[in-house]
Amino acid sequence: MSDSKIGRREFLSRSALIGAAGIVGISACSNKEKLVPLRQPGEYYVPELPDKAIDGRELKVGVVGCGGRGSGAIINLLDAADGIVVTALGDTFADRIDNLRKRLKENKNIEVPDENCFVGFDAYKKVIDMVDIVILTTPPVFRPDQFKYAVEKGVHSFLEKPIAVDPKGYRTCIAAAKQAQSKGLVVVTGVQRHHQRPYVQANQKIQEGLIGTIVGGSSYWNQSQLWYRERQKEWSDMEWMIRDWVNWTWLSGDHIVEQHVHNIDIFLWMSGLTPKAAKATGARHRRVTGDQYDEFSVDFEFENGVHLQSMCRQIDGCSGSVHEEIRGTKGWWTSEDHKIRDYQGNILWEYDEEAEKAKFEQHNPYVLEHVDLVNLIRKGIAHEEATYTAESTLAGVLGREAAYTGQTITWEDIKASSLDLMPEKLEIGPMDMSKYTVKVPGSDKK
Repeated sequence: MSDSKIGRREFLSRSALIGAAGIVGISACSNKEKLVPLRQPGEYYVPELPDKAIDGRELKVGVVGCGGRGSGAIINLLDAADGIVVTALGDTFADRIDNLRKRLKENKNIEVPDENCFVGFDAYKKVIDMVDIVILTTPPVFRPDQFKYAVEKGVHSFLEKPIAVDPKGYRTCIAAAKQAQSKGLVVVTGVQRHHQRPYVQANQKIQEGLIGTIVGGSSYWNQSQLWYRERQKEWSDMEWMIRDWVNWTWLSGDHIVEQHVHNIDIFLWMSGLTPKAAKATGARHRRVTGDQYDEFSVDFEFENGVHLQSMCRQIDGCSGSVHEEIRGTKGWWTSEDHKIRDYQGNILWEYDEEAEKAKFEQHNPYVLEHVDLVNLIRKGIAHEEATYTAESTLAGVLGREAAYTGQTITWEDIKASSLDLMPEKLEIGPMDMSKYTVKVPGSDKK
């Protein structure tokens, strides 16, 4: 991570196959198992999407990561179901816990006592030990270890995407997902399009064969500059990086992983395919803080000549687009208007928004994913979404590393890589900032 220039040979030298114990974890994603049970045609998961979860036993919930997403997620859960008791909160910084406590009091008249609020890198353990459900919304580098602990303690989880930032974290999540299955836990992830009615219905039509055999697709998340935090004089290196986490690769995975994973995930979800390899370009032009790129363009290659063209950018003053397209032998679907057309322009299917509004009141997918979470728990139905979200996350990592190195990287390369972005020591204080430089692909040879 300390090198600003890296080639394929050096990437592979850092990516020696892990030991036998790790290989067992990888086997959960073998070609025969990786699509079960959510991706095989006829067996893919279709969530129930009622306006609110069924009534049932009281459920104690905790939040680990009390910033903007954590605050939003707990409010979404409270809107999704009755009988939810906000029991414990945890974060690296006390002020973020205070802000969420204030929001809960003002919006939901809920008070969380002082003794149930925990600060520090190990706060997640104290929260998880007290609850039935944990919402994990810290910067994603911490997600794998937190998820692993929740599963060990038999606690249901909501994992915000992405659920890792590197291959080591991916393998941890895959192993924890298998353990969650064996324990009958419910794990829902924050790829909310899986709980968004137009996407769910489009996927059903694609699985029924309306567009024919999938031959390719495109995914885009091009938007303006994202937020950043200017360093305050009282902040140490570590505190600044965590408060500015979305701009640092070790914390967020870069925006191709942290944000664009949504769009990559749609193609993997609806096609049931896993990439063979990726070629990519990327660059940094205008970012103010951090060590990340401003843009990526990735060619994901799949079996039988199928390709996904993937593009993401975060720069002011450029054209914007956030959508996905999937093309088949009979027609194509786009999320821009949620229609399926044949290649003569005829509409084969379209999402009937007015009809859905007449049937349902709740259309916010951020709420509906929590409706599904609580329904599954109260019905006693085991379900985990971490496996396919881990694969989508690793696909983003594959694209990132292909751009950082300028080399073609295979799925097997990235799955077996020993790349681990977590610092050796987690403590609020100084960091070796020379390690966190913008990656430059290629070599200086003329």
